[in-house]
Amino acid sequence: MSEQALLILFGSQTGTAQDTAQRIARQAKRRGLHVRTMPLDGYNVATLISESTVVFVCATTGQGDPPDNMKNFWRFIFRKSLPAGSLCQLDCAVLGLGDSSYPKSDAVIDPWLWSFWQRFYSLHPSLKALPTLKEDEALPPTFMFNFMEGNADVTTQVTSTEQTKPSSSCPFPAKLLSNTRVTDVSHFQDVRLLDFDITGSNIEFSSGDVAMMYPCNAEEDVQEFCQLLKLDPESKFTLRPTESTPVPARLPQPCTVRHLVQKYLDVAAVPRRSFFELLSTFATNELEREKLLEFSSAAGQDDLHTYCNRPRRTALEVLADFPHTTAEIKVDYLLDLFSEIQPRSFSIASSLKTHPNRLQILVAVVRYKTKLHKPRRGLCSNWLASLDPGKDVHVPLWVKKGTLKFPKDKDTPIIMVGPGTGVAPFRSAIQERTAEGKTANVLFFGCRSESKDFYFKVEWEEKVQAGHLTLFTAFSRDQENKVYVQHRISENAELLMDLITNKNAYFYIAGNAKEMPNSVRDAVKGVFQRRGPVSAEEAEQMVAAMEQSGRLQSETWS
Repeated sequence: MSEQALLILFGSQTGTAQDTAQRIARQAKRRGLHVRTMPLDGYNVATLISESTVVFVCATTGQGDPPDNMKNFWRFIFRKSLPAGSLCQLDCAVLGLGDSSYPKSDAVIDPWLWSFWQRFYSLHPSLKALPTLKEDEALPPTFMFNFMEGNADVTTQVTSTEQTKPSSSCPFPAKLLSNTRVTDVSHFQDVRLLDFDITGSNIEFSSGDVAMMYPCNAEEDVQEFCQLLKLDPESKFTLRPTESTPVPARLPQPCTVRHLVQKYLDVAAVPRRSFFELLSTFATNELEREKLLEFSSAAGQDDLHTYCNRPRRTALEVLADFPHTTAEIKVDYLLDLFSEIQPRSFSIASSLKTHPNRLQILVAVVRYKTKLHKPRRGLCSNWLASLDPGKDVHVPLWVKKGTLKFPKDKDTPIIMVGPGTGVAPFRSAIQERTAEGKTANVLFFGCRSESKDFYFKVEWEEKVQAGHLTLFTAFSRDQENKVYVQHRISENAELLMDLITNKNAYFYIAGNAKEMPNSVRDAVKGVFQRRGPVSAEEAEQMVAAMEQSGRLQSETWS
């Protein structure tokens, strides 16, 4: 094998595959191997032909869909133009996982790892002789921190100019124009409509597209983290790689500790198994080390789930729970211990044809209680809610293509089911289509109460009066019997049958991924069955045919 003995590529929407890739990498390093670990969208797939051994770790999302960061890779390796046999020299292993909503994903990892190393050494028996490290020995850090004295200049994140198309590595600093609560103050949930100025950004988007942004950790979390690790938030450092891993592009050189903790380290995330594995190597306190090793073991995963996942305990809170071990963490290991904050995506809720040079998003602020004393808070939604447009705030963002595609034909109707914040992409679609003279728009909107969380009520009423929209509403808590969007679909079966079978309408579902999408899908099957002698199996086939042809599309999130 070459010096770079093992390449580990991961594809993940959340951190599931990345966490597992890190575990495999640490095992490989303990065995004396040279390792590279990269996301699939950060790897030059054209060099795959020169690799000898590659491990692919992929965590699917939704209904077995590939994560965003592996789609380009997937398309490349299935190109018909690739020469036959171009990868015949490649040894590869594949570990398929579900995303973080699959509670049993971890159960497959340990037996897979055992069989992987058995097979690996059968192919490369000479590598068994490499010097190894014990499980309780800390691996060398990936980066060394070189702290600086004085007032060295610290650059901020690179942002795009008028000539550069904004991207994850070069976002556009969009000025926040307004941050408006759109639910009644008495309502349990705070939902915000945020309006950004994107003048001069070169940003273009269509209905169904998605705004992307990196959130920041709360100032109180930054302060607590620095206190726990006895770090000065204003101190400056540069990073020096100890191996071939490049310095993360999102970290300026030099960088302050505040910037690192506030904008890069995901200290508010629920930590995974690899976090406890690495943390245990620092522990000298017997009780803490014993517990960390338990959480790191295959047998301790149910206890780890109870301790961390169920109450949504954060990595920062874990550090506070293990104070002796936290005091022993060396700063050089911070980038090995904590993952990078991942960008968040929001369906764009406006159209450039209605609001030129503007981009709007609808954000439900995530706050909820668990058995822990402190309420849980969604990192990005709470950060956005805290922003004051009166203080000249700029949010670096970029846009990516969404999964929803709308018909170009002027006379093709669209049927949209968007309860709650699921209505966001449909507001964009309705604004765009009415600006183009497309008036065959049907919207099913649902919420708890007409008076408390009926988003864009006045706008919808104006569209209805202008003949640009047919609107059906379901206010689940405004009467004794709960009414949901699927009930309204069943009530309007005749209209929907006409639109779907006679006018080739497209049908869209957006919103929470729990019960709603399947309930709506069942309601559509019920619509087909009302047509006449159609069995449940035939109705299912009709819905499946619509999905395969792109006439039934869903965008859901957990």
